[in-house]
Amino acid sequence: MRKFDLIAPCHFGLEAVLKKEIIDLGYDVIKVEDGRVTFLGDEEAVCRVNVFSRTAERILIRIGTFHAETFEELFEGTKNLPWEEYIPEDGKFWVAKAASVKSKLFSPSDIQSIMKKAMVERMKMKYPTERFEESGDSFPIRVFLMKDEVTVGLDTTGESLHKRGYRKLTAKAPIAENLAAALILLTPWNKDRILVDPFCGSGTIPIEAAMMALNMAPGMNRNFTAQNWGHLIPKKMWYDCLDEANELIDYSVKPDIQGYDIDNEMIMIARQNAKLAGVEEYIHFQTRSVEQLSHPKKYGFLITNPPYGERIYDKDKIADLYCLIGERFRALDSWSLYMITAYEDAEKSIGRKADKNRKIYNGMMKTYYYQFMGPKPPKKVKRNEEEK
Repeated sequence: MRKFDLIAPCHFGLEAVLKKEIIDLGYDVIKVEDGRVTFLGDEEAVCRVNVFSRTAERILIRIGTFHAETFEELFEGTKNLPWEEYIPEDGKFWVAKAASVKSKLFSPSDIQSIMKKAMVERMKMKYPTERFEESGDSFPIRVFLMKDEVTVGLDTTGESLHKRGYRKLTAKAPIAENLAAALILLTPWNKDRILVDPFCGSGTIPIEAAMMALNMAPGMNRNFTAQNWGHLIPKKMWYDCLDEANELIDYSVKPDIQGYDIDNEMIMIARQNAKLAGVEEYIHFQTRSVEQLSHPKKYGFLITNPPYGERIYDKDKIADLYCLIGERFRALDSWSLYMITAYEDAEKSIGRKADKNRKIYNGMMKTYYYQFMGPKPPKKVKRNEEEK
């Protein structure tokens, strides 16, 4: 099989989570940088990481890396890459996104235009034509410039991996599915422990938790751009990957996952999204305000994305809301609270310093993932088989 350098972008601050996920899938990580992880994989890896990754944004095949401080260097560097090994004569190819950090070339539109021209010139060396019809399958390109180093990737994914396909309706400021999954993976939660999201909105955190509990692959019900690249990745590999995903699902589990929201319409939307995800039987959604937050069980997890006071909540009330969260949390004996927010006085209002605090960028917004850890449940005593 052909080996590729594969690049998986992710939310800034979640690189370690994605690295572990890729290693657990069986692939060797080459490099970890801000907002992306590079790893070694074959054609099968393209399929499997697209289907199984819960935290990546997309999967790119690295076409090449070169240094460019001028548009001439950018043109020549792009032209020197082996585009003909990836794109057929009728392929539709373009630079879908260009990002530049601390580089002399910084205009995305100019970078995209120059690179497109260079790609055409390279393709002319392989195919004897003056004009490419581009009537075939899509081959979107993404380029990153960091300190004048240009990294060029072929996008195998298409729509971002956070779009699992189940969320047709959302709240006003929904959390991305892959970010929600990462927040859960940053906790010790497992399917045997209770999980409650008291600000569930359209249900993303409970749904992602339920999919984890069932071992349900997040990408098994969506399409990917590379599914049409039969000359690079045989169709059978995609079918085999989906067969693997289906075989791994465990419908026998009985997790205790709950989602509350004060807005009854949001609860109806959450239930519909859970149904589309195939996990509606594994989540209990309920219209309930945070004032009513209580639970008789011990050693549970609150994992939530409450209002930040930035976009959707009255800023004058935000401190009172977080004081209330702290009050209800203290009333939950032995529970843990994991909360992502941009509200800077969260710890003060909660009334306790977080045990851990991780900076994460939710889009362009800097947020913090506060981790207030409760005690561990007592270990179950294993009885000797002979009951000695």
